Amino acid sequence: THKFATSAAAASAQAVMAGTDLDCGGTYASLPAAVDSGFITEARIDTSVDRLFLARFKLGMFDPPDSVPWSNIPLSDVDSPAHRALALQVARESMVLLKNQGNLLPLRKDLGTIAVIGPNADQTEVLLGNYHGTPADPITPLRGIREAVGESTRVLYALGSDLATGFPVPQIAPARMFATPGGEPGLHVEYFNDITLTGAPLFSGTDSTVDANWGLGAPRADMNPDDFGVRWTGTVRVPESGSYQLGLRGTVKFDLWLDDSLVISSSGPGAGAGRGGSRGEFPVPFSIQSPPLQLEAGKTYQLRIDASESYGDAQLQLTWVPPNSVLESQAVRDARQADAVVLVLGLTSRMEGEEMPLHIDGFDGGDRTKLALPAPQEALMERIVALGKPTVLVLLNGSALSINWANAHVPAILEAWYPGQAGGTAVAETLFGDNDPGGRLPITFYHSVNDLPPFSDYSMAGRTYRFFQGTPLYPFGYGLSYTTFAYSNLRTSADSVDASDTVIVSVDVTNTGSRAGDEVVQLYAHHLGTSVPRPNEDLRGFERVRLQPGQTRTVRMAMPVSSLAYWDDDRHHWFVESEPVQLRVGASSADIRLTTTVHVSGGS
Repeated sequence: THKFATSAAAASAQAVMAGTDLDCGGTYASLPAAVDSGFITEARIDTSVDRLFLARFKLGMFDPPDSVPWSNIPLSDVDSPAHRALALQVARESMVLLKNQGNLLPLRKDLGTIAVIGPNADQTEVLLGNYHGTPADPITPLRGIREAVGESTRVLYALGSDLATGFPVPQIAPARMFATPGGEPGLHVEYFNDITLTGAPLFSGTDSTVDANWGLGAPRADMNPDDFGVRWTGTVRVPESGSYQLGLRGTVKFDLWLDDSLVISSSGPGAGAGRGGSRGEFPVPFSIQSPPLQLEAGKTYQLRIDASESYGDAQLQLTWVPPNSVLESQAVRDARQADAVVLVLGLTSRMEGEEMPLHIDGFDGGDRTKLALPAPQEALMERIVALGKPTVLVLLNGSALSINWANAHVPAILEAWYPGQAGGTAVAETLFGDNDPGGRLPITFYHSVNDLPPFSDYSMAGRTYRFFQGTPLYPFGYGLSYTTFAYSNLRTSADSVDASDTVIVSVDVTNTGSRAGDEVVQLYAHHLGTSVPRPNEDLRGFERVRLQPGQTRTVRMAMPVSSLAYWDDDRHHWFVESEPVQLRVGASSADIRLTTTVHVSGGS
């Protein structure tokens, strides 16, 4: 892939000799061929194997479980109050305020109506990135906002749009779509005492929609949790004509008929292939979507859903994907009623990540081919902002977004990333002023993917704050606060240093605003006399400090002079040059407040 070696065998040998003991792919299967070709010795491979097994021995993987202390850590220690508090604090500190025109934020908690709109507003999966555990009580931005506002504040919610073209967000089908066979709101539901759903039901009732989670139990205590069935029947009417998808998500065996045609079956050919399904059941919730269905407004469709449970967890949800026009219409209706709108947009870890079967506009196999917001979300944002309501954009994403239109037209923008299980609480606390946004960007936000070199170019030229020559949308280290800070009295512990020294950089920082807040003081080095190509500047230290209004603190950052070294290919080691080095202190890589110069006597 990188054109570094001539064959898999040669690449594997070089990787092992460079210290990479473990390969998560299949390339190291060529190591026997590498030995045969003389690229590496078997003894060198044995060294890596020894280290790998040493780690496993230290982890106790070959010992009885009762002799391994960490094998006996209970789940209660994982999901403990202390760990929940830590998750919340981490989320709070990660919030980055990108824009706050006219001090729109923080919002008041006693607003009459707030509309929360967007495909990321109420999806628990967007709280988490790739490779994660499953939190017991994830809090979405919508839930966080509802829990934060006063009792008199009404919070409306609308999905608003698909995440991307060809990438919808299935949601629980709304109750307003359904009627029982007798014409009452909801669906008629019958409960059977076996998985065959034959004979008379044990009991019956009415559900507003299909959203059942019985866990390891059954719908009623007198039923066998591993041998029961449930049937929902009724009619469906859609709000407008168009292409819809119905879906079922669950662990039970399920089938869905529309007008007597089977459109979803968990036991159909390939339905659960590779998912551990048993007779169409699943150990974890599994989703199946219908093909696109052309449904007409005003027409009534007969609906029947059968579910049966023979082992494990029991849950089932009926979802729908309406036309985008339906989603946008509801969003506009809600926004018109609101005193303020919170748009929650961005990406998800199902769109960006490692090796995923996704090939749509802007995304290819987990890689991103564009930096802009996906088109449906961009269109939704422009439509809502055009209504003229005070609007806040909250972004949930794991990589940079080129939000040029939003930066020009949306008054307040909060970057929340994938904030974890307590992310919704942290977002709400920040929106309403209980948390001062003290996070700073750890990456550069560009105006366009066209600002960057081709993806196949593995040099660093033109990338990151260190080598980018243009003007970014938001620079590395950037972030606003609800207060303001002033810098003064920059000094160093010495004016002249050598390669073995550590220089202490001190600066006084004052909170000049009326609120307490966090500032992240950043130290950058810029080489004034280098004889080799160097970055524009390098981050060499940072310190986060919390200051009360009017408070001043001296921030000290220790910088080893050895951190100014570059790799000398000819001498094959790190080398510190003799040169003047400018030390820059500020609030971001592009907001340098003070500078000073130290003179470095170099050496290896």
